[in-house]
Amino acid sequence: MQIPLYQAKAEFFRMLGHPVRIRVLELLQAGPMPVRELLAAIEVEPSNLSQQLAVLRRSGIVVASRSGATVNYELAGADVADLLQAARRTLGQLLAGQEGLLAELHADQEADAAVNGDQIIR
Repeated sequence: MQIPLYQAKAEFFRMLGHPVRIRVLELLQAGPMPVRELLAAIEVEPSNLSQQLAVLRRSGIVVASRSGATVNYELAGADVADLLQAARRTLGQLLAGQEGLLAELHADQEADAAVNGDQIIR
């Protein structure tokens, strides 16, 4: 029995839902990297990085190649980089909206403090 498309999408986004995986994908946007460079850049235990790389590899979002004792990882396609850029744009828009709300909150606090003679605590 085939799973519904919306469920497959949810599983895809769940697979992306780990900070180490996102950081790996961000780093790989610059091109293939050996595991040792990923370890140095991310600063996690080797076993943790290995586990997260395995999840990304099984999902088909990254591919690995071996050159002697060195294992290099790279994005499986440019669509992954596009997805990360879209996520950055969306997050930026969300945070900009929150910044506006935060500024409005501070303005309201200042107005209330001026009326009440209170000090503003930030």
